[in-house]
Amino acid sequence: MTDVVDSDELLRRMQRARACAEREARVWRERSEGGEGADDAAVRTLAYEVVVRVLDEILTPGARREES
Repeated sequence: MTDVVDSDELLRRMQRARACAEREARVWRERSEGGEGADDAAVRTLAYEVVVRVLDEILTPGARREES
């Protein structure tokens, strides 16, 4: 991928990635509530939650610190 993108496009891509990670975290959280593969689903949930937190910090620096 050698496309040159401006800062607005980069911001949109990061926002889409954050929204996608948030959706995936919800899906895997529901799967982790029981049944076969619950442990794997719990790990995936945690991974997506971390991605959301990292992208939050990039997109809105310090916002989570103020919420805590």
